[in-house]
Amino acid sequence: MSLIPKVTTVKSKAMPVPMKDVDTDLIIPAQFLTSISKDGYGANLFRRLRDNDPNFPMNRKEFDGATILVTDSNFGCGSSREHAVWALTGAGFRVVIAKSFSDIFYNNSAKNALLLVVLEDKVVDQILQSATNADYEITVDLESQTVTLPDGSSHKFEYDQFRKHCMLNGLDDIEYIRSHNSDIEEFRKRQEQQRFMSTRGA
Repeated sequence: MSLIPKVTTVKSKAMPVPMKDVDTDLIIPAQFLTSISKDGYGANLFRRLRDNDPNFPMNRKEFDGATILVTDSNFGCGSSREHAVWALTGAGFRVVIAKSFSDIFYNNSAKNALLLVVLEDKVVDQILQSATNADYEITVDLESQTVTLPDGSSHKFEYDQFRKHCMLNGLDDIEYIRSHNSDIEEFRKRQEQQRFMSTRGA
């Protein structure tokens, strides 16, 4: 049974957050880390930014429903809190496009069906500039590992093949192992048979 949503193709308007070094405390401030459940964190995503800037994209109705977030470089730096990923997915985001990500944040996202896409700097800059009008629709296809922009241009991105398989099939790490139960059982039988044969030959 799948424990995470499948990620295949995501088509959505892009919400731009043109900031570098957005750390996990800015994504979800520490005072809101009140539960061990994944639920409820989306309501406080970027809370400080939203409270201090009425023009922050999440405060603008034209960005309602966006499931693709576009930002600058080193997104998700700082502490290793997985809650930052839960806040993003809880707010409805399925893809984050940036120039670079923190390694720990990248790994946490892959385990929670949040697809992180790294594109060339000039492409990200183009998206950030074009997405300010809130009707800039992007298509992200994990199977082909491409991002297609409204002008028809397509841009490839790299992605870990193990994580790609898990996300396409909606598998967390445990479910991935269980999906190979028949192979594991066959391996065990061969090992037992080899031990039995070696004992007989002793």
